[in-house]
Amino acid sequence: MSVIEIKIPTLGESVSEGVIARWLKVEGDVVAAEEPLLELETDKAVMEIPAETAGQLQILAQEGDTVEVGQLIAKIDPSVSAPATTTAEKAIDTAQAGEPVVASNEANNTVEATTLSPAVRKLITENNLDPSQITRTGKGDRLTKADVVQHLESRTTSSPIEPAKPAPAPKPAPKTTIVSSEEETERKPMSVIRQRIAERLVEVQNNAAILTTFNDVDMSAVMSLRKKYKERFIEKHGVKLGFMSLFSKAVIQALEEIPQLNAHIDGTDMIFHKYVHLGMAVSTKRGLMVPVVKYADQMSIAELEQAIGDMAARGRDGKIMPDELSGGTFSITNGGVFGSMLSTPILNPPQSGILGMHRIEDRPVAINGQVEIRPMMYVALSYDHRIVDGKEAVTFLVRVKECLEDPERMLLDI
Repeated sequence: MSVIEIKIPTLGESVSEGVIARWLKVEGDVVAAEEPLLELETDKAVMEIPAETAGQLQILAQEGDTVEVGQLIAKIDPSVSAPATTTAEKAIDTAQAGEPVVASNEANNTVEATTLSPAVRKLITENNLDPSQITRTGKGDRLTKADVVQHLESRTTSSPIEPAKPAPAPKPAPKTTIVSSEEETERKPMSVIRQRIAERLVEVQNNAAILTTFNDVDMSAVMSLRKKYKERFIEKHGVKLGFMSLFSKAVIQALEEIPQLNAHIDGTDMIFHKYVHLGMAVSTKRGLMVPVVKYADQMSIAELEQAIGDMAARGRDGKIMPDELSGGTFSITNGGVFGSMLSTPILNPPQSGILGMHRIEDRPVAINGQVEIRPMMYVALSYDHRIVDGKEAVTFLVRVKECLEDPERMLLDI
């Protein structure tokens, strides 16, 4: 069978390159079909690239390399279906059969040769080390470069016990060592995603006229609705009824009245969308990403809940595909999950609006001339004043407030 080439696949709209963040396999590994080979980081997401077929892996691009769509990064030899049996493995088989075993360094080195990364193998060879004597901390019990460096340092600092010597004459107290500020800092390169986030934030601040308007929402009715129907909702739809789907439904209804917030500027034109592709900001280990729920305006509350939950989970796990991060027409961000009371969310270009949710807290409010304690949430709408006027922005936020304080409106579409 011919060797299979592994190339960088199409990465989605406007994405032409990425960086190899981490190889999940090492040179010479025998992999199964569809088994993840590496993590590729683009300016929008981190994605796994799987093996197209089973066979032995040959790596042609290293971690940290910038690679383009269509570039050859590895090959798989499908004629190799299982790892060759090494001397060490034969010894293990013999031991399991009940015969005594003496493992040789040659056997150990043969095993390690197929599992060590190039950097680790180089350190092992240069320092004439036995890999089996080094403590491992890597994933899957692999030996990392840090393990080898730690082993070398411990070997250097340790020394044989020497005969006791007469105590040396007391020395003057050492002078205080002044540590420079540079020694107390650590320099790390920005990830591709973080670089792109920084670029986009500066870009939108420079190119849009951003204003923010605020309101507060009495969450009593929404919380009562969730409490009343949460068990039946789970039984029927297999998912919990959360706040995000209800906020999404309120936003969708408000966008019907204020279409400027579901539009964007292109040169001297305004592009109005007849659909709602709703972006949901998700915080991940690698930074903020905004996966998009396509055609959210055509979904029920249960369908929205399922789609949002799926997007959030896959976003945190690094499973979001680049094309799922593009095409949004309006976004929602929830700083309340981190305890934020109030904020001014920044636009996700080229969109003209983003709604910010915040934490729910009990506050005294005036209800029919009486002071009552109600669960209240501040909401914020940032908008591009070039396309959205103040009256339209305020009206939009009032409609969202009305829908959430009287959820029946959303069901009746009034």
